[in-house]
Amino acid sequence: KSLNEIQSDLDKLSKNLGAELEFYQSNTEGSIVDFIQSNSSKAHGLIINPGALTHYGLSLADALMDLQIPIVEVHLSNIFTREPFRHHSYVSPVAKGVICGFGSNSYVLALNAIKKLISKEGDF
Repeated sequence: KSLNEIQSDLDKLSKNLGAELEFYQSNTEGSIVDFIQSNSSKAHGLIINPGALTHYGLSLADALMDLQIPIVEVHLSNIFTREPFRHHSYVSPVAKGVICGFGSNSYVLALNAIKKLISKEGDF
């Protein structure tokens, strides 16, 4: 699925969950860090697919460490079935959970998880 299709699916799900989403995508680490820092005070949770920044994004990891909201790390593919260097994540230690390997459905799973974390439902 395209990013626009994933966003459309999540918009529909968020309405059913009573959640409001804001999407942001950039290929520049500094832009992502700036967005997180500028918007974290109004956010209740964060779903992030850090892409290659998973393995190299130290400033992203630092920005995430400062957040006081639940973070769910998402990957479309199972990073553990890929090259060994992809098995390490700088994001995972600050995330409440990691969802990978379910394609675009990884985002659906992450949104449901964030909603439960925010509302204190469930046992995680």
